[in-house]
Formats: sequence, C-alpha cells, structure tokens
Amino acid sequence: MMQTMMNVLVAAVVAAGGQVVDVRPDLEKIVTAGGATAALARISDGGRARSYAVGVRDVERGGRPSPNGYFRIGSVTKTFVATVVLQLVDEGEVRLDDPVERHLPGLVPGGEKITVRALLNHTSHLYDYMSEPGYSTNRWRGDARFRSYRPRELLKVAFAGKLPDDGKWHYSNTNYVVLGLLVEKLTGNPYGEEVRRRILRPLGLRHTVVPGDRAGLPSPHAKGYEPLPGLVDATRMNPSLDWAAGEMISTAADLERFMSALLGGELISTASLRAMRTTVETGAGFGYGLGLQAYALPCGTVWGHSGELIGYLTFAFRSDSGRSMTLSINPSVRNPSTAEVMGIAVRVFCGPAA
Repeated sequence: MMQTMMNVLVAAVVAAGGQVVDVRPDLEKIVTAGGATAALARISDGGRARSYAVGVRDVERGGRPSPNGYFRIGSVTKTFVATVVLQLVDEGEVRLDDPVERHLPGLVPGGEKITVRALLNHTSHLYDYMSEPGYSTNRWRGDARFRSYRPRELLKVAFAGKLPDDGKWHYSNTNYVVLGLLVEKLTGNPYGEEVRRRILRPLGLRHTVVPGDRAGLPSPHAKGYEPLPGLVDATRMNPSLDWAAGEMISTAADLERFMSALLGGELISTASLRAMRTTVETGAGFGYGLGLQAYALPCGTVWGHSGELIGYLTFAFRSDSGRSMTLSINPSVRNPSTAEVMGIAVRVFCGPAA
C-alpha cells in the first residue's frame, strides 16, 4: 500500500471558476514519460463529471483502456472498513476509546492499552506484517502471489516483529487486519459482507468487489505490470494477503460516489464524521484521521485515501466544495512521481492555472 505519498507542491493559485479541468494531457505525459502503461481519471464538480482513459489496456496486444474499467484500490479499502467500524460506533456496539482487548480478548499483545481509535489512525504502534520479506503485495512474489492467507496467519507474522520505541506515527496494515476481525466479532458476519450490506448495496456500488481468494479482476480492466526489469504481467494475484487492509476492487465512478456519500454525511453520523476527520501528524505529507487522509493543497484541504497494489495505484480525493478526483494508474518502468500526481490534484482542486 502506498504509505507515504507526498509533500505538497507549492504553486501560485488561481480560483477554479467552476469548470471541470481537462487532465488528459497530464495523464498522457505520465504515460509518455514511462510512469504508466494506462491511466484512468474521473473529475467531478457537483453534477458535472468527465472521465478519461489513456495508454494501453495490454502492452502486448494493445487496445484502449475503458474509462469504466475495474482496478485494484489497495489501501482505499481501509476507508470502507473504517466506515463500517464507525457505523458500529453509531449503533453503540463499540466505542472509539474501547481497548481492543475488550472485544478481541487475547488476540493483540498489549491490547488492553490499544484502542479502536489507535487502530483506525495508525497510532497503535503495531508492527506492519507487510514489512517482512514475501509479505508485501507491492512487490513481485512469483508463484507465491496465488497463495491464500488467513487473517490470523498475517497477525502471527506481525506480532513476531516490533517497531522501534521512537514515539513516531507508523502506518501499519496490521491495524486493519485487526479491525476486520473486530467487525466480524461484533456482527457475526464476514467483514466483506458487512461492507456489501452497509455500503455497496445502499449506494448502488455494483462495480465494487471484495474479492477474497479470487485472483482475477472483472472486465473491462487494464493489466497491471511490474518491471523485472522488463514488464511482467502482475494482474492476477490472490489479494487475501491484504484482506481488510487492501483487497478491494472498484471503478472510478464507484469510488467517487463512495467518497461523496461518506464525506457528505450519508453513511455515518455527524459526530463520527468529525472524529474521522480529526487527524494526527504523520510526517508523510498528509494528516491521518480514522481511515482518511488529509492533504493540504495551496487552496485548501482535500480528503480521501491513496492505495497501492502491485500493478495499480489509486488516488481518491474530495474537497468540501464537492469537487473530486479519482485516479487509477498502472505503473510502467517506474511509479509516477509526487510532482506528476499532486500536480494534477492542484490543477483539479485549485484551478487550471495553478
């Protein structure tokens, strides 16, 4: 998952004037410069939206990617899981300052001192199992990428490691594996079923998937690649290694609808949304709330989350004015740079002349 994205570009800003910015030239530049084989974007400003697709669907067979294509959303999954947890808070099933030990006794070492809030905003200081060799879906794993994992197996790896006692914020996928198990304990259902029941079905997100052990993506989709150093097809993989920390698949239109509903107050209470938007300093170029990242652009703050699984990068941002940017990039021989991605965000949210 993309853990540290970005120091913000400093730019002169001109007010946006209400128009939807054309980002196609920006996306084409990334493709031409070797930062992507394909890129999708959906830019919305209230009732108006424009979708873009550039590059190729398949580097060997060609073909244009579809602007309605599916992609792996990586850590944007965390925002869905956090939303379910906050709904359970609203229902009185759990409190943010409850210790983990109260609901999952004996599961987490030191769980009597780690709160649900600390899991949601990554201040638990739990070691990230994806730091271990062979346990990151951001790296090529050969045939092991088709192996199936179970949540407690991932936690066993996590709890065998320790972070330095440095008092710093540490992004850890382990937190959201624990949160997935918490959802299951409180509801008696698989976490993915709760995501579907509470979010996907009510919002009509028919193109968002919790895949489980399924290795493929629905069609249409652009293939994801990894340079080894030549491009190797990494599209198919068993995402259970990510589970509630990053397994989901979606489309640009569905992610836009989800972020709009969440930040517009349709899914959780005003108090829970306020808590979700209460951020801690990370030193990573963004503030982190409860499953939500806050990026300070020159013209104000945008909210959302970024995500990364091998072959796919996702950025789903929205401002309080209702403007949104959802971006999916299939990296090529390199990942797109901070300047390339955040340059698009600045133009979208701050105006085309920014």
